[in-house]
Amino acid sequence: MRLVILEDYNLSCEWAAKYIRNRIIQFKPSAGRFFTLGLPTGSTPFGCYKKLIEYHKNGDLSFKYVKTFNMDEYVGLPRDHPESYHSYMWNNFFKHIDIDPANVHILDGNVTDLEAECAAFEKEIAQAGGIDLFVGGIGPDGHIAFNEPGSSLVSRTRVKTLAKDTIIANARFFGNDLAKVPTMALTVGVGTVMDAREVMILITGAHKAFALYKAIEEGVNHMWTVSAFQQHPRTIFVCDEDATLELRVKTVKYFKGLMHVHNQLVDPVLSVKEQ
Repeated sequence: MRLVILEDYNLSCEWAAKYIRNRIIQFKPSAGRFFTLGLPTGSTPFGCYKKLIEYHKNGDLSFKYVKTFNMDEYVGLPRDHPESYHSYMWNNFFKHIDIDPANVHILDGNVTDLEAECAAFEKEIAQAGGIDLFVGGIGPDGHIAFNEPGSSLVSRTRVKTLAKDTIIANARFFGNDLAKVPTMALTVGVGTVMDAREVMILITGAHKAFALYKAIEEGVNHMWTVSAFQQHPRTIFVCDEDATLELRVKTVKYFKGLMHVHNQLVDPVLSVKEQ
């Protein structure tokens, strides 16, 4: 497990974007060999997406041979609703890059048979050869995707009832009207993400500090589902200084002492222009 600590949110997003960029380019994707990327929504990855768009527009990165699978989607929210995760991904990322829409996979929370939709999503991931890099964010209660506290750590894609804390946290996207916030979602499971060959989790802000503490310094616990990734062979936590406020001083010092090693993952920054 790696913990990469950057000074602030913007630097954290830039480091994460550079890592994604390098991993795609190192993979050398082609028509017969796609790089498969798992993606989150929310406020945390927004800056990362902005940097990836910048790399693409500069001609340094292509998503032509990339397939994506998103973590989750609300149940019952129209696809064209401004707060649906379909809208979020297309408005904030996909429409700005050269990805083929056929290679974008987002769960549909408006189908009649939600369980069949979840099963089909797992099958599509398997048919794509699994996920090479799953990027995620977490909530203040340590949930990843919509795997709320108490979720099984071997869970698969399924229908999930949202915790009250999550509904309250998401109310800011719905005019702070709790009645408008969806109460159910489709989400990949913890086990689904654990199956990825690599996992990178973005954690920024003081309000996520206790969750990072639970993820890093305490044991694996289904009440803090992000803690499961202690057991993944290739996990990178990328955070800012504010998110480390609940960690022990010696923990922060230890991981900061490894930054010269971690930075070799993003330096040099590769470009498709060089291929």
